[in-house]
Amino acid sequence: MQNIDPAVLRLLGEADRAARSGRFEEAIPAYERAVALRPDLPQAHHNLAVALRQVGRLGEAADAYRRALVLRPHVPEVHNNLGNTLRDMGLLDAAVDSYRQALALRPTSPEILNNLGALLQMQGRLDEAVAALRKAVALKPDFAAALSNLIYTSKLVCDWRHLEADEQACRALVRAGKPMVPFHFINVTQSPAELLHCARQWTAARTKGVGRLPPRPRTTGERIRLGYLSAKFFQHPSAVLAAELFELHDRARFEVIAYSIGPDDGSAMRRRLEHAFDRFVDLRALDDAGAARRIREDGIDILVDLTGCNDNERVPILAWRPAPIQVGFLGYPGTLGAPFMDYVIVDPIVVPMAEQRYFAEKLVQLPDCYQPNDRQRAIAERTPSRAECGLPETGFVFCCFNNSYKLTAALFDVWMRLLRTVPGSVLWLLAGNPGVEPHLVREAAARGIDAGRLVFAPRTPSVADHLARQRLADLFLDTLPYNAHTTASDALWAGLPILTCTGGSFAGRVAASLLHAVGLDELVTPDLGAYEALALRLAAEPALLAGLRARLAANRATASLFDTPRFTRNLEAAYERMRGNWSAGTPPEPFAVAGDPLSRGSGDE
Repeated sequence: MQNIDPAVLRLLGEADRAARSGRFEEAIPAYERAVALRPDLPQAHHNLAVALRQVGRLGEAADAYRRALVLRPHVPEVHNNLGNTLRDMGLLDAAVDSYRQALALRPTSPEILNNLGALLQMQGRLDEAVAALRKAVALKPDFAAALSNLIYTSKLVCDWRHLEADEQACRALVRAGKPMVPFHFINVTQSPAELLHCARQWTAARTKGVGRLPPRPRTTGERIRLGYLSAKFFQHPSAVLAAELFELHDRARFEVIAYSIGPDDGSAMRRRLEHAFDRFVDLRALDDAGAARRIREDGIDILVDLTGCNDNERVPILAWRPAPIQVGFLGYPGTLGAPFMDYVIVDPIVVPMAEQRYFAEKLVQLPDCYQPNDRQRAIAERTPSRAECGLPETGFVFCCFNNSYKLTAALFDVWMRLLRTVPGSVLWLLAGNPGVEPHLVREAAARGIDAGRLVFAPRTPSVADHLARQRLADLFLDTLPYNAHTTASDALWAGLPILTCTGGSFAGRVAASLLHAVGLDELVTPDLGAYEALALRLAAEPALLAGLRARLAANRATASLFDTPRFTRNLEAAYERMRGNWSAGTPPEPFAVAGDPLSRGSGDE
């Protein structure tokens, strides 16, 4: 830097050294003093913006980026960084504009194209997102983040035309050590070894340079202070499952605190969750280190992560080690591959003890099913007519209300053969993401099935209405390699039988676990051939299917799947053993909870 006062150079040097060491709070005042002395230096404004964004002061960061652009408007990196900041502020249209300005200056940047594609995906502009992401991958074939975004977005829109080659390339990149979001990879492979390898690489990259808080002294004898960390404390499937669990925790033995890192959607579920905890703490204004310090200062004994590597994750908070015991539960069906996670909550079906070697966390098996349920989920009294739902007045109704990213070409082959074999039958799917319908209609036509055999269900005004319309379906067809999870619990709660196929990993065994816990093991098949054969038999034998529906209706009042008090007692027993091990100085170890002998029962006998 020429013609700059030595005092300004000294301030910039101090700020840059602090920023490179991750001491952004220290860097910011030095950058601000330098900018005050020389407001015409675009790089000083830019570096200040970077530091402000790192500590979560997003509005100020955006302003600093804009000042840098006024001084030097033709720098694509600054437009891109402004786009990232606006995205994090939730200003998605403005962020798209910034990315497009960056691309106008550098149209062949894979990184900017990936950012744009990922944001277009967030906006539901899926075909546009696929186009941007495919261009990014064409420009940089080993760009793992762009490829995983491309695969996930293609699945969201059910555009399967290039997926086989894309998934082969994806697995090769993971084997080569390229970090990739495990949540995207979990729908690419059923290999637990590959999933662990992917998770380790991604978590190591995501938490690189993160420090660690000092360990807490060991304690015994007092109430366990239990913290739940989640980005989904709003009207979200995970919250719907767990709301009653939070309410039922025994306050004589546990103090229960929520740590929210996600949005407040203003819903009734959000208000219910705020009242379900002893304290509800919103951490969004704090950076990762600050959030970890807050949890540490609250004296949390067991911190339960309900997000994993899903949307809005903040895994670095966990890497700081704010609690002596850290547990993965419910939010992500797999391992984080992280040395800072001690346990993961599973059950004997989703993860047998023999698969401990594929998990960095120690397995804690609950005796029934790892997934909680809320018995307060309302089902609307009125069942709509078939005509109101666009269904034919007669004919067998196969349905799948899973998110579109769980649908696969191989499974669609099976479903189309079912329609071809069962006269008058239809397949009822969620309308879901924009663009899904034309892609699936095209895929059906390629398999000789008329578009009229596919019926797309629009979103309903409430979950209660969605549950009520499921009474019109005859059989729920599950997906593989990623099963229905909350969606499966919803269907069973509404009285709709589910046919599933057991997968090779946690995500592909959840429906089997749910069916076992509700007493319907015969609906769990070992492979797609058996799955197809049983679906045909159930469609051809109404009495057999009616018997299963009647048993499901009877079991709902007694099965362990919907015995939330029992579930809560078993989970609390797991937490108490974890805390006991820590208090005694015993390292984390895998274990199974024996179960509550006072249960009201575990299903049909």
